Formats: sequence, structure tokens, C-alpha cells
Amino acid sequence: MSLVRRCSRTACGRPAVATLTYVYADSTAVLGPLATYAEPHCYDLCAEHSERLTAPRGWDVVRLSDGSAPSRPTGDDLEALANAVREAARPPERAAEAGGGRRPGTQATGETRRGHLRVLRSPDS
Repeated sequence: MSLVRRCSRTACGRPAVATLTYVYADSTAVLGPLATYAEPHCYDLCAEHSERLTAPRGWDVVRLSDGSAPSRPTGDDLEALANAVREAARPPERAAEAGGGRRPGTQATGETRRGHLRVLRSPDS
């Protein structure tokens, strides 16, 4: 008996890397990392078949990452980063107006310290 699980697709003998499960009540196909053990109502897929997976019309495909591959930043991640940088770069007087008074980390000299974020000025300016 082989310890390597194979792709469930007909005539495909490649090793399985992902498990496909259908949630019929939600019309959703869930593709995630290879399950610990083979389930009777789940399908093991190789890398090629898992990448090319499509669902029936009207169904959604949810792809769960296994966390081993580096994830790409989403638009929300980049927007949150840009907002944090803008907030850290805001002059102290504008920051006080926006925050409603003196904020924690603002010292009497006007120097602002916000955790690990700092505004670095160019030596030319």
C-alpha cells in the first residue's frame, strides 16, 4: 500500500497537495491544504488540478492557504499601511486637532513618539 495519496481526478497519478470539499447548503467548494487523512466525501487534488479548479455556475470557490507560502498583501493591507504612515507623518499640531487634544506619546517639546513608527526627514530638507 502506498503512503502517498494520489489525485482523485481520473487518469491522474500525481501526488495530492490539496483537499476539495463541497458545502452543498452554501453552494461553496472549499479547497484547502491536504487533509490529515482521506475522507469519503472529500477529493484530493494534485497541484495542477487544484490551480485549475472551477465550480459550477452560481457556486463560490473558497481557497484556504496552508500558511507555508508567503501571502501577498491585499488592497486593505496596503491601505492600512498607507494610513498608518500618513498618521505617523502628520505634524504634531494637526495630529492634536484630529485627535482632540494632546495625544499619548506627545511630549511638551512637540516631539511625537508613536510606538515603533518614526518620521525620518531627508538630510537635504
